[in-house]
Amino acid sequence: MNIQTDPTPTPGSDATTTLITTPVRSLLKRAPVTLPPQTPIIEAARLMREHRISSVLIVQDGALFGLITDRDLRNRVVATGLDTSRPILEIATLAPLTIDIERPAFDALLLMARHNIHHVPVLDGQAVAGMITGSDLNERQSNSAVYLAGAIYNQDSLQALVQTSARIKLLQQSLAAAEASAYSTGHIVSAITDALSARLLQLGELQFGPAPVEYAWVAAGSQGRNEQTAKSDQDNCMVLADDYDQAQHGEYFKQLSRFVCDGLDACGYVHCPGEMMAMTDQWRQPLQKWRGYFHHWIAFPEPEALMLTGVFFDQRFVYGKAALIDELRAEVVQRTRGNKSFLVPLAGNALQRQPPLNWLGNISLIKGGAHEGCVDLKMQGIVPITDMARFYALAAGSDAVNTRDRLQIAADSGAITAERVRDLIDAHEFLGTLRLQHQAQRMSEGHAADNYLRPDELSNLERGHLKNAFAVVKSVQGSLARLYPVNQL
Repeated sequence: MNIQTDPTPTPGSDATTTLITTPVRSLLKRAPVTLPPQTPIIEAARLMREHRISSVLIVQDGALFGLITDRDLRNRVVATGLDTSRPILEIATLAPLTIDIERPAFDALLLMARHNIHHVPVLDGQAVAGMITGSDLNERQSNSAVYLAGAIYNQDSLQALVQTSARIKLLQQSLAAAEASAYSTGHIVSAITDALSARLLQLGELQFGPAPVEYAWVAAGSQGRNEQTAKSDQDNCMVLADDYDQAQHGEYFKQLSRFVCDGLDACGYVHCPGEMMAMTDQWRQPLQKWRGYFHHWIAFPEPEALMLTGVFFDQRFVYGKAALIDELRAEVVQRTRGNKSFLVPLAGNALQRQPPLNWLGNISLIKGGAHEGCVDLKMQGIVPITDMARFYALAAGSDAVNTRDRLQIAADSGAITAERVRDLIDAHEFLGTLRLQHQAQRMSEGHAADNYLRPDELSNLERGHLKNAFAVVKSVQGSLARLYPVNQL
């Protein structure tokens, strides 16, 4: 296949894409500056001034214990009048989020954006290797994603969040203009949506009070897969702890979920037309109830259940207690692995949407209506790949949710050849990038983003790539249909 979608950056390409192939190791500028936990605060401040650094790692017996930053000194010492002879242990962030030295720098970008942090300790195995900051990433790329996430967490009202969220479309436009990959753009936009969701939950808890029982706010659909764009509705749900009592706690979570879903809608993530949102009672339930949902969907894969796989089998934790969704996901993939009575209908569902190629192998355009002469890049190209990737992952018992990650796991499991996987990944990247560029163009012209592209607006070379991408999807769908014919049931 000849589609040019290699994420490896070319000279002059967007530095966000460069971060995917840049290891964290290359961002480290110095040996780690460390102190033991009992070091007086005044000594730590002097050390930071001497080395001109904004943070110090706290290490005990060779293991990372915590960290302090210049913000800690301002907020926890100066502002409160704390005695500077006290140990740094008292003002430290303990058990901080970390990143492995061999991970791509892009992962550090996402970690900072999702958790509104600007310092991340780097580990080499269990050994402390150093620290990277938002400034380190800023030298490699426009750090707008990190700062936009930071701006979101600094807002104290819904109105302010709405104003801040208007920058998301500009972020996607700038990424498209810089030819960032669809893979990186999807992760960045999804991380910003995560930040909006988390901040709305925090504001909701300030308004309605602390949650009476633990819960997990969970992204589903494209946000869950880290594949969101500016043209997205919201798909989400809540998994409540099993000590939830409807009579005592129901009204609280109804108000909180409504506040968040309405807030996301005001920020541009419109209410799901199918009401697959946490504010819908059905999708705001205790863990045991969710277990029952998935057990039924897997045991009885009827059309409605198969439709729901496109949303709720693509779940990812956003806020609250992660163990609730982690436990559920582990149980689900254990049930789906090798489960032919579920997988055969799921394969059939993945074949429902076909790429727009006629019997001669040429692109078939939409006839009539508002989108005459167009192709639907999402429903006719991207969704069929997403559906097949989901099938391969669930068949293998994998809890991966991102489409590229699922396809790579499929190759590792032997369910599909490595060559076919490379072709599908290339096709998915090409179609996704084309979609993002199309949406950015429409937004720059003052139109709403959509998924309908006129092939006659492409160059001959691009039209050839589009036809090749559709052909790859159709070919792999044919192979899947032969391996899992629906008449096996």
